[in-house]
Amino acid sequence: MTYRKLLGKFAVAGTLLAAMLALSVAQVSSQAPSANSAHAGHEGMNMSEPMGGQTQSAMQQAILVQNKRESEFNHHLAGFLVILAGFFLLGEAALRQRWPSTRFAWPACFLVCGLFLLVFSDTELWPFGPQSWWYGLTHNLEDLQHKTFAVILLILGALEIQRARGVLKSAWASWVFPALALFGSVMLLFHEHHSGMHGVDHMTVMKRIQAEHLGFAIVGGGVGVVKGLSELRTRWQAVFVKSWPLLLIILGVLLMRYTE
Repeated sequence: MTYRKLLGKFAVAGTLLAAMLALSVAQVSSQAPSANSAHAGHEGMNMSEPMGGQTQSAMQQAILVQNKRESEFNHHLAGFLVILAGFFLLGEAALRQRWPSTRFAWPACFLVCGLFLLVFSDTELWPFGPQSWWYGLTHNLEDLQHKTFAVILLILGALEIQRARGVLKSAWASWVFPALALFGSVMLLFHEHHSGMHGVDHMTVMKRIQAEHLGFAIVGGGVGVVKGLSELRTRWQAVFVKSWPLLLIILGVLLMRYTE
């Protein structure tokens, strides 16, 4: 199979996946107000407030519910793709014998994940919301961090595809993945999350979110360190080569269990 044909298949698959994800996000967005309206009708109504205040409160709650579902969906999708990448890595030796092109499969998972987060995370930004990218990235640290994570994933996916093709053979190329993985893990320690800063139990929610991101950071840092060790020719190299995909799968499971 030629490289152009392979890229064509990845492009088609990516387009279909993006379309399905767009429909999923749209479905979540359309369901959020109705779900919240039922909740507001029973518990959110305050008879002492004017009707305008009740309507505004209901709209705010609907936005919060929508943001919560969007955030959880993004984490769960990223977790699924990370798990898929880990399994492709573990089975790469056997898969290559029958389908040589599968060596591009696990980096493609990173590319798809990065592309999705770049486009669909933070839907208050254009083209889904009224804010411009410049305003969002300069006034909202959470948006900036999300887009930075997306760019990291895109760089990692593109770089590893080039390495799988044999185009990049320089020693520095083997250390980009570990370095960016560690950088992203450190970023998670300072990740802001505005959607949890509302409600009567917001302190409990924020503590849970911080604990979950701490877990992501620890396992992600482990992925970076073990991936770096797997690039060194030592007596333990074979162990490290098999260990870092397992850590990827653990990270993916944590992401798929994420809840706000």
